[in-house]
Amino acid sequence: MKKTSRKIQIGVMGSAADLKYSRGLEKMTEEIGYWVAKKGATLVFGAEKDCDSLSTAACRGAKKAKGLTVGITYGKGMDIFEKKNVDVVIASGLERGGGREMALILSCDAIITINGGSGTLTEIAIAYQANIPVVVLENSGGWSEKLSGQYLDDRKRMKIESAKNPKEAVQKALNLIN
Repeated sequence: MKKTSRKIQIGVMGSAADLKYSRGLEKMTEEIGYWVAKKGATLVFGAEKDCDSLSTAACRGAKKAKGLTVGITYGKGMDIFEKKNVDVVIASGLERGGGREMALILSCDAIITINGGSGTLTEIAIAYQANIPVVVLENSGGWSEKLSGQYLDDRKRMKIESAKNPKEAVQKALNLIN
């Protein structure tokens, strides 16, 4: 892990509620957020304005461990879904689908993904291009499961690592930060 005077920032990304993820995935994501905070890192997440998501579940978990949470939202304004558990909101002024995701991922030292649709795929691709370590939760479905143990292209910049459980995911992310 690289030495720094600032707190390590770990992003947790995953499906929005409209993808109808299970309560089990939500609980695992809360546990990821909990371990991010317990290990002394800052949780960075995609702050949604209109619905719950696995990212906001991670925020709830981090607050259970009294961690610092930073939500990066799209557009303007500070009104977000997860109001009571976020410490800092950054209104990116950018839209969903690329702009906000760029600001979100480039604010992380590593990311952990669980399940995920097209937004999570975009976030994984941005991290890969920027050489930001990616850890996926095994058997969680979506793009996380599909990309586990893979490289995104023939450049083989960085392998997408996988973890069997939330605590291992956080430890792997911390170990990959150099």
